[in-house]
Amino acid sequence: MSAVLLDPTNERRVAEITRLTRPASLAGLTIGLLDISKARGDVFLNRLETRLVAIGAEVKRFRKPTFTKPAPVDLRHEIASQCHVVIEALAD
Repeated sequence: MSAVLLDPTNERRVAEITRLTRPASLAGLTIGLLDISKARGDVFLNRLETRLVAIGAEVKRFRKPTFTKPAPVDLRHEIASQCHVVIEALAD
């Protein structure tokens, strides 16, 4: 299956980004949960964390300072160096 994903942060040039292979299972992996600081995003992530821990995943929580800007470089580096997979919460 082929899909075209557009990056909403830069409409002037379409970036070619190769999608990474998804892991067969999340059990035993470190999963980063990124709260982008929108209302009720933490409610979704709390429920998701419970389910991930139940299947044997380790969960690390992260939060952006504001939803209006991209995550700071140091936060992105911290997540990338500590996690196998990242799930980002969007909510209102």
